[in-house]
Amino acid sequence: MNGRKISGGQTEGEALVSSADISFYGSVDALTGKVTEKGHPLEGISVAGKVLVFPSGKGSTVGSYTLYRLKKSGNAPLAIINRECDTVVAVGAIISEIPCVDRIDISGIRTGDRIRVDADKAEVNVI
Repeated sequence: MNGRKISGGQTEGEALVSSADISFYGSVDALTGKVTEKGHPLEGISVAGKVLVFPSGKGSTVGSYTLYRLKKSGNAPLAIINRECDTVVAVGAIISEIPCVDRIDISGIRTGDRIRVDADKAEVNVI
C-alpha cells in the first residue's frame, strides 16, 4: 500500500489495530504505553513495540510530547499508520523519530498481522 510519508524510517513488526482515534495525552500512559481511555477498543493494551494502526489522532497538542516520552521510556510504537494523520500525531512522530505513514486504507490490516513499513518510500506491506 502506498500513502504519504509523515516521518521517515523503516521497521517491521506486529500490527496493533484500533477502529477508534487515539489521543496520546490523557489516554495513553507515557511510562507504560498502555491505553488508559475508558471504553477505548485498546483499553489496557500497550502500544509499545507494535506497528500502531488507527484512523487519526485526537486531543491536545501535549499528545506530541507524550509520544516523545513514550520513545524515551522505551514504550513507543515501532511505527504509526493512519488513514489521516492529524498534526499532533505528526509532530509527535517526527520529534520521536517514529516512522509514520498516512493516507493508507487501514481496513485490510488486522491486529497480529506482520507489517513492513518503509516510511521513506511511504510504503506499508502486510507480509
